[in-house]
Amino acid sequence: MNRADHDHQREERRARRKSVDVVTEVTDVITGLTMGQIGNLSGTGMLLIGPMAPRSEAIYQLRLPLTDTSGFSHHIEVGVQEQWHEHAASADQFWAGYRIIAITEESEVKLQAWLALPA
Repeated sequence: MNRADHDHQREERRARRKSVDVVTEVTDVITGLTMGQIGNLSGTGMLLIGPMAPRSEAIYQLRLPLTDTSGFSHHIEVGVQEQWHEHAASADQFWAGYRIIAITEESEVKLQAWLALPA
C-alpha cells in the first residue's frame, strides 16, 4: 500500500469532528474534578484541553454538557479511553485525545442530535 492509500484509509476511519464554540467543561464522574474543556467532539471520540496529563490508556467516566441552538444544555455521560496526550502551547495545559468506549442509548441519541446541529 502506498502512502496516499494509507492516508486515505486513515481519513476514512476518522469520524467527522465538530468544534465546540463555547467553553464546555467536562467532569470526571468518579472524582467530580474538571478534566478540561472540549476542543472537538465526534460520535467516536473527543479532544480535551486540560490542566493535567491523563494516564496513558486510562479509562474515565465523563459527564459533558451539549448546548442546543436555544441555549439549553443536555448532559451526557460517556466512558472513554485515553489515546494520546501532549503539552499544549501553554506550559500548564495538555491536549488529550479520547475514544468513546461506552455510551447509553439515550446519551447516544443526544450526542447524534447535537452533532447534526448546524456549526
